[in-house]
Amino acid sequence: MLHTTHSVRVRYGETDAMKYVYYGNYAEYLEVARVELFRSLGMSYNEIEERGIWLPVSDFSIKYLRPARYDEVLEIHTRVHRLPGVRIRFDYEIFNPDGQKITEAAVTLFFMDAETGKVTRCPDFLMELILAAWDQSSDPGGNS
Repeated sequence: MLHTTHSVRVRYGETDAMKYVYYGNYAEYLEVARVELFRSLGMSYNEIEERGIWLPVSDFSIKYLRPARYDEVLEIHTRVHRLPGVRIRFDYEIFNPDGQKITEAAVTLFFMDAETGKVTRCPDFLMELILAAWDQSSDPGGNS
């Protein structure tokens, strides 16, 4: 399993009149956390794209448990429980400053060859980084 934690402070412009985070902004928070997970492996999202791989979203689900509020620092836990195949799934939990879980989410991306536009397996250069960081104490499950 891969696991990273990233913090983000809620900006005023991300909130509604009640100073709750507008629901559509959570997708951006998850994207930031996902990009930071790749960076923690030693490769930026930009470098993956420069190597000819795009990662479009194929599935997104979210459950709002409590609101996030203006100026709170949120802690986003990002996990990958299964080794990627043609898809990679990210599971998220977001916690408020009191340590309460406020959001659960999952995003599935698929690997696409940027030149051909065809779905492809996780490229070797990325799989090597994932395997090097993989927590061997967890069960990698099946490939997706």
